[in-house]
Amino acid sequence: MAELNTKANIQAPDDFYAELLATHEGLSKAESDALNARLVLLLANHIGDREVLSQALRAAALKE
Repeated sequence: MAELNTKANIQAPDDFYAELLATHEGLSKAESDALNARLVLLLANHIGDREVLSQALRAAALKE
């Protein structure tokens, strides 16, 4: 069974974060929400493993 990787795994994470913010720049709340939804679905499709996706949903739902 595949496991969700929650350890740092993005090359140049600060650059990615800046690119993510820039992609949202100038969008309305509704447009930004729609962009996030499309991004989640694209990345979920790329991952493809339903168990990993379920683990990700559970991890994201945790309120700390």
